[in-house]
Amino acid sequence: MQSDIAIAQAARLKPIAAIGDALGIPEEALDPRGRHIGKVAQPWLATLPDRPGAKLVLVTAISPTPAGEGKTTTTVGLGDALNRIGQRAIVCLREPSLGPVFGMKGGAAGGGHAQVVPMEQINLHFTGDFAAIALAHNLLAAMIDNHIHHGNALGFDVRRIGWKRVMDMNDRALRDIIIGLGGPAHGAPRESGFDIVVASEIMAILCLATDLADLKARLARIVVGEDGQRRPITCAQLKAQGAMAALLKDAISPNLVQTLENNPAFVHGGPFANIAHGCNSAIATRAALKLADYVVTEAGFGADLGAEKFIDIKCRETGLRPDAAVLVATVRALKYHGGMAVADVANEDLAALERGLPNLERHLRNVQEVYGLPCVVAINHRSHDTAAEVDLLTRHVEALGAKAVVAKHWAHGGAGAEELAHAVVAACAQPNGFRFVYDDDLPLWQKVEAIATRIYGAAGVTASPAARERIERLQAEGYGRFPVCIAKTQMSFSTNAALRGAPSGHVLDIREVRLAAGAEFVVMVCGDVMTMPGLPKTPAAELIDIDDQGRISGLS
Repeated sequence: MQSDIAIAQAARLKPIAAIGDALGIPEEALDPRGRHIGKVAQPWLATLPDRPGAKLVLVTAISPTPAGEGKTTTTVGLGDALNRIGQRAIVCLREPSLGPVFGMKGGAAGGGHAQVVPMEQINLHFTGDFAAIALAHNLLAAMIDNHIHHGNALGFDVRRIGWKRVMDMNDRALRDIIIGLGGPAHGAPRESGFDIVVASEIMAILCLATDLADLKARLARIVVGEDGQRRPITCAQLKAQGAMAALLKDAISPNLVQTLENNPAFVHGGPFANIAHGCNSAIATRAALKLADYVVTEAGFGADLGAEKFIDIKCRETGLRPDAAVLVATVRALKYHGGMAVADVANEDLAALERGLPNLERHLRNVQEVYGLPCVVAINHRSHDTAAEVDLLTRHVEALGAKAVVAKHWAHGGAGAEELAHAVVAACAQPNGFRFVYDDDLPLWQKVEAIATRIYGAAGVTASPAARERIERLQAEGYGRFPVCIAKTQMSFSTNAALRGAPSGHVLDIREVRLAAGAEFVVMVCGDVMTMPGLPKTPAAELIDIDDQGRISGLS
């Protein structure tokens, strides 16, 4: 069996100009970044008329497990399959972060014969968007400390500066640090720390902005801290937004690449769904809807996290509306939710599979009944799946009133997902009862309660006194109109990553509250989730290498 990177390296790629030409992108609007990657000029995209009847398909999944689900792989395979059956389709994905690439995943460009390429470049640095976001974020951090050093005219209360620094790497040692040591010449000592780039508000802003002017206006509204009277201090007061926007001038334009089958894909932006809103850029999604009849996009992690934030944040902010959803599940992952050890999930166990089905049931119910979307369940086939297991899963999904399709895109590319493509086309023609989880005018606390009880199956919400006071202050200051972005473990409906399946009656505890005034949402940090992850005991970085000819190995 070939590795993902071996399959990607053997692919016959077309020049990016040919991919752009097939979409009608003129030469002057495509900025090549090498032979197989290009940036499509955002100003040109903004001139395109809407495409009547274009369909938006949201790919989501059951709760993640170490056994794997394959959401990105399914998104790519479905896009290829739609093109194979005669539809004009574009895939929209997020950019991989180096944190998980060198940490848990080893890569995030799909897998098997359903990948976006060139895989190595996409996984490693790509077009420099993440570097630009980090630079813009850290420029603002430097200007805060420089302002304090030169007299603190804005009156920063150094105990209430909320703007950390960022880097695109997992490094737990940098979560909490002391800066400004070494005497007066080196600044004022204070506590600070680092987040990973994908948790930066700049990332969220880039992915929600409509154009460069909107980007700059959102940057200006960022609240970085408070003064001695608890009044907010913004990026605009530091006069930083212009320079930050200049650093992001190219990053705002979507990246065009291709699948293994030479179909177009936009890969742009990369917020995590467990700590941010987990969707690719609105600019890329809108552009694809102007260039294709079907746009297939993913939202990070399970339907409780990525899909909820896609609905309640991205759709609310942008006016986008999905026409159908695909819920990805694997037999292996469901057996894990049924209590099997990862080492055993390749073995047939119908009882474990049946015990794990409640996880899929809750996600499917949420998509169909809470979000109001037609839904197809994609059974992402693996070679160890037995006929009895697939039959049990298929019958159970259909008993719940949904269509289940076995998809073999990992092994066969688009040809293995043609049945899924036909099912998605049919789903897009079904009645659509799209709705948000909560109303705009609900207070922040009630918005969290709605997500916790309706989506997670929780009994209620608690918060530390400091977090509750922060929520009340934000509500009083007029931020109650914002949607909420819940940061919690992706491994469970609860805040306890060890609780598999579909736990109920648990409590969602809010540990910290962060205002993202530029992105226009309020982050509720719950449980022990970290906005700066750590590397695992055996990081994927140990397997990644390069030979004397510059050929990379170990990415997956």
